[in-house]
Amino acid sequence: MHRRSGKRYIPRILPCPFKCGLFCKSASGLTQHRNICSFNPANCHEWTPPSLHLNAPQTPPTTPLAFGPICHTPPTRQLHTPGTVSPHCYQWSVNRRGTRSRIHPFLDGQPCDDAGYDLPNDCSTPPREQHATDDYFPYSSHPEFELADFLFCKEQMGCKKISELMDIWAAFQQSTNSEGDPVEGPPFASAQDLYDKIDSTEIGDVSWQAFSVQYDGDIPNNSAVPRWKTESYDTWFCNPLKIAKAQLGNIDFAHEIDFGPKRVFSSRADRHQYSDFMSGNWAWQQADVIAVDPETHRSMFVLLILSSNKTTVSVATGHNEYYPLYLSIGNIQNHVRHAHRNAVSLLGFLAIPKADKEYNDTLEFRKFRWQLFHMSLVHILQSVEPWMSKPCITRCGDGHLRCVIYGLGPYIADYPEQVLLACVVSGWCPKCTARPTNLDDDPTAILQSHEHTNMVLETFEDEPSTPWQGYGIISDVRAFTSFFPRANIHHLLSPDLLHQVIKGTFKDHLVDWVGEYLETVHGKMRAKEILADIDLQHVVFPLFPGLRRFPEGCSFKQWTGDDSKALMKVYLPAIAGHVPARMIDSTTLEQIETAIARFQQEHTIFIETEVRIDFSLPRQHSLFHYRSLIQQFGAPNGLCSSITESRHITAVKQPWHCSNRNEPLGQMLLTNQRLDKLAASHVDFGPLLTSGLPIGPAPEPPSSEPGSSDGTQDAEAVDRITSVGDVKLARNPVHPDAETCGMDVQLDLCPEIAEQLWIKVFHSATSTYYAPSDLSGTGGMHREQIRAMPRWKGGPGRYDCVYVGKDAEAKGFHGLHVARVKLFFSFRIQQCAYSCALVKWFSTYSDSPCEDTGMWRVEPDYDVMGRCMCSVIHVDSILHSAHIIGVAGTQKLPKQFTYHDSLDTFRLFYVNKYADHHTHEIAF
Repeated sequence: MHRRSGKRYIPRILPCPFKCGLFCKSASGLTQHRNICSFNPANCHEWTPPSLHLNAPQTPPTTPLAFGPICHTPPTRQLHTPGTVSPHCYQWSVNRRGTRSRIHPFLDGQPCDDAGYDLPNDCSTPPREQHATDDYFPYSSHPEFELADFLFCKEQMGCKKISELMDIWAAFQQSTNSEGDPVEGPPFASAQDLYDKIDSTEIGDVSWQAFSVQYDGDIPNNSAVPRWKTESYDTWFCNPLKIAKAQLGNIDFAHEIDFGPKRVFSSRADRHQYSDFMSGNWAWQQADVIAVDPETHRSMFVLLILSSNKTTVSVATGHNEYYPLYLSIGNIQNHVRHAHRNAVSLLGFLAIPKADKEYNDTLEFRKFRWQLFHMSLVHILQSVEPWMSKPCITRCGDGHLRCVIYGLGPYIADYPEQVLLACVVSGWCPKCTARPTNLDDDPTAILQSHEHTNMVLETFEDEPSTPWQGYGIISDVRAFTSFFPRANIHHLLSPDLLHQVIKGTFKDHLVDWVGEYLETVHGKMRAKEILADIDLQHVVFPLFPGLRRFPEGCSFKQWTGDDSKALMKVYLPAIAGHVPARMIDSTTLEQIETAIARFQQEHTIFIETEVRIDFSLPRQHSLFHYRSLIQQFGAPNGLCSSITESRHITAVKQPWHCSNRNEPLGQMLLTNQRLDKLAASHVDFGPLLTSGLPIGPAPEPPSSEPGSSDGTQDAEAVDRITSVGDVKLARNPVHPDAETCGMDVQLDLCPEIAEQLWIKVFHSATSTYYAPSDLSGTGGMHREQIRAMPRWKGGPGRYDCVYVGKDAEAKGFHGLHVARVKLFFSFRIQQCAYSCALVKWFSTYSDSPCEDTGMWRVEPDYDVMGRCMCSVIHVDSILHSAHIIGVAGTQKLPKQFTYHDSLDTFRLFYVNKYADHHTHEIAF
């Protein structure tokens, strides 16, 4: 008889009563979870905006219909007089933060029936077709589906290993069968059996298509014909209409889609707010153009956002480059697209023509590549073109049918890709006609357009070189947008924070120029010493939730986007004492034009010191278009190339590594198709997955255990709005540490306590608040850990700094204190619980921020005996973490100095306003 060794497996069988999807092993665990569950009404603090009594939208139902394959032209819509505005025209909705919004008066996405006729405004959502409680077709059970998803999607286990695992599973079952009863066997007979189950899934099935292109020009009859003229180039793609319909019908996005262009105004000063893509002016203006046709009224306007960029999967192989094309719809709100929740779909793989080195730079071959690129996009998008002028009926994620009109939206691309898209010569701006020699100050520059291009080509029809040399226009290549209505590629190129600001202006320009400046002014040896001191200042910065540390400084051999983003937040204080103030500048959305003008004026020091000859740099010049682009397309975080580049990992790199490297593209296509089916099954099985028996470990709530050594794991996204913001102590108390102490106070000044007082000590607290531009969940909520620990990762203690409310009426930093938490504790007295913190105070150094850095400065508070001033405060007075950086000036730091010493050694600190977006918005 066989006996199992080890701990007994305890399944999670107790569901959360608030239906958050989490299961617990025991009653005590369930009780602990209920106390912190974000779906628990007791933990949710609703906020009603004052003095605004407007028509708020009805709460959407929780069980919408799944989308169906409906797509046909509706009849002429006669429920209202053509040309009249929507009943929603003058209705405003208000969210919990007081933001007001209203939808477009004509294209408002009114639900309709299957014949295309408008439904009443108060119509209820049709009930979703319910699955049987055991219907996981084609899987036999919930655990079988979870296992398939785990092996193929999460673990990405290879074919041989899956088969080996199933053999071990079968052998284990046989070895533990002492009674000789028939053994059911493993869930899958082999890896192929698993693949067959996934392939038999009907939902999420968008098949791949292909077309071949070959050079059709004159080919000479001799042996010197270039190889690229005789080869065929294959392009693989999915039907973009089906992908767009799948995203529209995704139940997971039901409450996070805008059904029409909208105007949003903030609660403060009633300012026009540009957040999601549909809040921008461009979508509203396009709707105005469409609404000229009365038959389009009450339709839903859907914008297709495209992105393409070559990527390399391995530098160790020969054919290692792929050209993925991605698709998203602009109606999905930015925080969903930014949270990587299947809102960006792989649309296709574009062909990459190759030529021998002797032909690689010839104009003939380059024009062929350009023409192949644009005509491929035209062919891929053909299925959508008929529905750009007339509406088609489509099922949406909330269960309603709507008449949908499609259009081409922004194109996400880096500068080399923008040049290719706009059909302009490299070095020219793809959005305006500024000349490469004077990009920022060309007085003759106007916005590019198809009309301008056509006029230039017609004018210089007999002078083919003039458009190229004088206007930067590539003749013989027609932009793909010219084949579609209401589309102009020059207007659709979106801002790209990753390559234009983070990697471009900051890393490639500012960081490199500072190094060259120091070398020019101080010489090579002294410049190296200064750069080493700047590196050391990056090493000694105090920890901050979500902020990466640089234990070896910032002298990277190869920079990544994450490196640049992290360094931007701490670079300014490090160089403040080593470079002139004229090199230092900051930008905000509201003052972007003023900031760019100031930067343009002050960066002339790089020319004066001969670091630069001029500033005609396309990526830096793109900043001049940012203000108008944000007004057109909304906040740029929803259109950043970092979103699509992250898809390279799941859509290209991981499928390639799972292939056998022999003709890998076909295997990569099949892998992506299976991944899409598993993702669609997750959405379709949604209600069953929260009511069946889960397997595997469930996510734990925040604890007081140490996270990453650099603090980056102390911040996380929260997938549900629980409150406007709150601070809670950790789940588990710890034993008090004798080293933790405050100030000596006379005993007669202490309050009298008539009952026994039990004090619990905690090493951390969690701060949860609304921060959609930081690492956040789909509701825009962000959670961070605030730590007060006597030991951190086996070394010295970690005691974080926080913002404490001082004056609710004062604006920005004037209404805040900065303090350092030394201890979290709680106690109960007279049946009332109190959560408190012992803090050390800092005072503001000046009445205004530092002129050079734009940052406030603070200094520690001491009494007449030289002791730090301490107080006990309630945790409700804490807003969230604060990041302060020691002011070193020109003084050189000792080599042995560490970040553990920073907060105890410096006597003056910068309050870092770049630590995260929320800090910048609230405190500055």
